[in-house]
Amino acid sequence: MIALPAGRPAADSAANAAGEQSHPLRWSLNAEMHARPFMTVEAPARLLHIALLDTPDGPSGADLLASFCRCLGVTPPQVDQAHHTLDLGDLRLKWEQHTEFTSFTLLLPGVFDHPFDNALLQAVPMSWWKGLQGRVLAAAQVAIGKGDRPDILSDADSRCFSGIPVAGSRVLGGGARIWSDFRIGPDGFSRFLLWDTALREQQAGRLIQRILEIETYSMMALLALPMARRSVAEVTAAEARTAELTNRMLGNPHGEVEHGLLEDLTELAANVEGMIAGSSYRFNATLAYHALVESRIAELREERIEGTPTFGEFMERRLAPAMQFCRSMARQQTDLSQRIMRATELLRTRVDVALERQNRDLLHSMDRRATMQLRLQETVEGLSVIAISYYLASLLGHLAEWASSALFGHELHHVTGALVLPILATVWLGARRMRKLLHGAGATPS
Repeated sequence: MIALPAGRPAADSAANAAGEQSHPLRWSLNAEMHARPFMTVEAPARLLHIALLDTPDGPSGADLLASFCRCLGVTPPQVDQAHHTLDLGDLRLKWEQHTEFTSFTLLLPGVFDHPFDNALLQAVPMSWWKGLQGRVLAAAQVAIGKGDRPDILSDADSRCFSGIPVAGSRVLGGGARIWSDFRIGPDGFSRFLLWDTALREQQAGRLIQRILEIETYSMMALLALPMARRSVAEVTAAEARTAELTNRMLGNPHGEVEHGLLEDLTELAANVEGMIAGSSYRFNATLAYHALVESRIAELREERIEGTPTFGEFMERRLAPAMQFCRSMARQQTDLSQRIMRATELLRTRVDVALERQNRDLLHSMDRRATMQLRLQETVEGLSVIAISYYLASLLGHLAEWASSALFGHELHHVTGALVLPILATVWLGARRMRKLLHGAGATPS
């Protein structure tokens, strides 16, 4: 048994040790696991939800929260997490900071006569609305009632929605009914009607958050759709340009214009990579948001109301084609980049082969020139032998002239003629010996 220091309980010892030796990111990572908790909602109640897209030059989410509080005459809270909840008298405000957007959700508990009146809209200060600078990406009103009711919407409830058809279903094992047309109404808000028939504690809050996330994440997913549509013309033009350059390459098999083609292909590849760099983040984010929408719909555990499309069916019919189009454009951009890369590599190979052919021809030409130079050198060498022999014979002739007249008394031309052949042989042998010595020195490895 391990003995502990006197006066220090075992629990305190373990807790302090764990805290002191924690990784620097441990607390922030643990806080992320508990970020954006569900609101506690009890029916009947109404909610107003706004999602604001973050912009680099606009106020941050925390600044928007502070300005909202100041417009209501409330002291702004100190925000040190990605979420915060404020009690504002009859209202409760939940603020959340996401990766690309900030959300505000206002909750007004209590019985209501009309599910989508202006009670919550009037609670938002008009001065705060004007400061949003066109950043509202999603805005929804949710009305939640309580009690038994039929699955079919009444005429009064149907008039709450401006679109046809209205999607709806039984969810969470039949504990609630939900309806929406997913359209933006005249007040700028989409509407969701929820009826609590047998929800257990905390289920209403979780259900509402899933509904709001479906609305917000679907809009975030659709952000890539305008970019995908703009990319159609760019991708089509780049594909036509790629085909043109490839045909030019095939039409010039002997490499007359390869260098110009390589410059054109390189420029085209740079343009396509720039297009991919400008859209890849948005396309990848779209796929992630779409996966979240599908996950939240699956968590609803929908049961069909006869004659009414479910939320899942509505999203499959309306959202899935747009997501498939974005996915297709991202794939086309990647495929186009790969085709250009393959064409560039093929062209580089042809250029390398052409350069090797030129180098081979150059080496052959150098070999021919070296052979001609060798023959010329041998010719010059023969002439040099004659020239050296002539000058040497002249010198020896002068010497023989003196010697023949002074010592032997012979005629000069006899002595000079006798010296010519020995001189030629001596010079030729000397030149031959010198060439062998030079060739041997050049072949000796260093």
